[in-house]
Amino acid sequence: MKNEVRKKGEKEAGSEAKNIFSYRKYWAQRFGIAPFLPMSREEMDLLGWDSCDVIIVTGDAYVDHPSFGMAIMGRLLEAQGFRVGIIAQPEWENAEAFKALGKPNLYYGVTGGNMDSMINRYTADRRVRHNDSYTPNDEGGKRPDRSVIVYSQRCREAYKDVPIVIGGIEASLRRTAHYDYWSDKVRRSVLIDSKADILLYGNAERAIVDLTHRVAAGEAPKDIDDIRGTVIVRKEIPEGWTVADMTDIDDDNDLHHIPDRAEARKKLRAADKDKTAVRLPSYEEVIADKALYAQASRVVHLESNAGNARVMVQKHGDRDIWINQPPIPLTTPEMDGVFDLTYARAPHPVYGDAKLAAWDMIRFSVNIMRGCFGGCSFCSITEHEGRVIQSRSEESILKEIEDIRDKVDGFTGQITDMGGPTANMYRMACKDDKIQKVCRRLSCVYPDICKNLDTSHESLIQLYRKARDIKGIKKISIQSGLRYDIAVKSPTYIKELVTHHVGGYLKIAPEHTEERALSKMMKPGIGTYDRFKSMFDAAAKKAGKELYLIPYFIAAHPGCEDEDMMNLAIWLKQNGFRADQVQNFIPSPMALSTAMYHSERNPLRPIRRSSGEIVQTAKGMKQRRLHKAFLRYHDPDNWPILREALRNLGRADLIGPGKKHLVPAHQPIGTGDNKPGARGYAKKKDGSKGGKPFFTTHAGQGRRRAHDKGPSASGNTDGPARGATAHGKAKPGGKPARRKPTGQRRRTRT
Repeated sequence: MKNEVRKKGEKEAGSEAKNIFSYRKYWAQRFGIAPFLPMSREEMDLLGWDSCDVIIVTGDAYVDHPSFGMAIMGRLLEAQGFRVGIIAQPEWENAEAFKALGKPNLYYGVTGGNMDSMINRYTADRRVRHNDSYTPNDEGGKRPDRSVIVYSQRCREAYKDVPIVIGGIEASLRRTAHYDYWSDKVRRSVLIDSKADILLYGNAERAIVDLTHRVAAGEAPKDIDDIRGTVIVRKEIPEGWTVADMTDIDDDNDLHHIPDRAEARKKLRAADKDKTAVRLPSYEEVIADKALYAQASRVVHLESNAGNARVMVQKHGDRDIWINQPPIPLTTPEMDGVFDLTYARAPHPVYGDAKLAAWDMIRFSVNIMRGCFGGCSFCSITEHEGRVIQSRSEESILKEIEDIRDKVDGFTGQITDMGGPTANMYRMACKDDKIQKVCRRLSCVYPDICKNLDTSHESLIQLYRKARDIKGIKKISIQSGLRYDIAVKSPTYIKELVTHHVGGYLKIAPEHTEERALSKMMKPGIGTYDRFKSMFDAAAKKAGKELYLIPYFIAAHPGCEDEDMMNLAIWLKQNGFRADQVQNFIPSPMALSTAMYHSERNPLRPIRRSSGEIVQTAKGMKQRRLHKAFLRYHDPDNWPILREALRNLGRADLIGPGKKHLVPAHQPIGTGDNKPGARGYAKKKDGSKGGKPFFTTHAGQGRRRAHDKGPSASGNTDGPARGATAHGKAKPGGKPARRKPTGQRRRTRT
């Protein structure tokens, strides 16, 4: 039976895979399609179910929409004929909530949700967030830290003999030994810590369909070792496999002494790729040696192309985790099939009138593609979704827009976004499939756009035009982040975008201005931003529209020094930007930037002990807060730390009252170190609060007393997890716009 099922699965030797909708349906298909996947026994009774075949446990509220992982996996398995129940955000103190739907016939599927639970719960300063966009009414604290581990433990307590399958972004990005920012240490693979039977990583449609049919046919998940996109635990290497040390496959590293490295590589190239495993340093080794950790991170990223990746093996104690090759990307018909499933396109009725911020954000938006070939080192999209762009067909996308128009309550005619991980990679691909299968580049666009990459925007332009022509559609906005270094290749696309799809501002992500920082991020130089801005402004002027760019920036990224942040702040002021929301770099699991942060080495190149590059990294809270403060140079609360830093950098010339200065020399009462409780706070001789009183004024606000709280004195707020939002006031094609002051712009002492 095992061999028969296996033959129906993926073709191991090639890059093709069985269509996920071609499997013979499970017998339970007779029950039909559920309005919502059930969350209670009462709902199961109404559906005529006596049990669930699969129960998905998730850290998010259940929204039946293809932007939510539990909905995709649940509806996909339902389409295969399985009965799927949902346990969303259960109480985790004991196992009772995990028994709510009874014992699953096949397995529990456990996911932390659409975000890693630690990033969801904590800020870059390791402070607890008090809100959660994936929870009704934005309530925080409704999921445990490291949710996948905790949920798996409770599932095991509920029914000891039921297999546990873990997946989703949290499991995917913690599949190997990984640095954990919140505990400041390297942790074991989440598969080991959760004691689950198998881990599915990446977009796991192929893996979950194949796995579930094989479990239904009698196989145990822990014994299924040949599905791509999975991680299992093994005691020994199977017969017939070649195991190569990771230092054999990467040129110019000196981590291990190999007598004849050329001969070792020759043998590796001659070995059967489908029977070759790459040995990563063990969990114990990467804890003890940061250089090995950095090189292991580099190799994991090099082995991410589904066309040429090899199996990877990493020892944890006396066991190996066996990381199978990445999943083969979905074809366009398969993508259409996934997004065309029967979703209710609404939160489960159990939530009543409660607000769900994550749902409100995407309810009128359309996902047109997956994946990203940008390879930004701080981002984990590539390691989860892959570099190959998986696009839906025009027909499927246009049909979804019509469904939103006809079926989603509250629709007023505006599609709020039509994009994906990026706005403008739709249908872009390598020009030669053979080249793509052997490519091992970390990015298709850095340091330069690959000559083999087709950057045509024509398909996207045609899609925009057809979507706008749908009856009842008044406006289509583009809110997904734009990859502007590709957009400049198509003036026609920029014109189309500006003329029809930007309604005031457009988000883009230069991330920094300084090459030292940008080279560690794998982002283009600021000159590319200038070129895009020029084209954007020209298109806006021609269209008769006043539009603004909203650039995102990252503070405290590895490789970014105090001087770099100072230069970025100078650039911001010169260009008239004041950042509303800023956030420091968060070392997310598995990202290359995280390896830089932890090891202080550069995994974008082979690691060398003797002459390798050392990456200066802001780790202490004082320095990280300084970098964050540079992004909010205009906030008086930041002026004391900025003045100190500018003096230390030998740039006291930037302190003063003029336009050429970054921060003033004076400190308004009630701000920074001149407020109650602050060191050095001045008091009058009579004991009253405040030092020498004076008036301060702000452009556009008239004259105000310094101790009257003004908008410019507002504190930092936690912004998007990826960077900082800078609200610019630059006129298209011209100098930064300046508000006309309603009062005199001067300060008068009394």
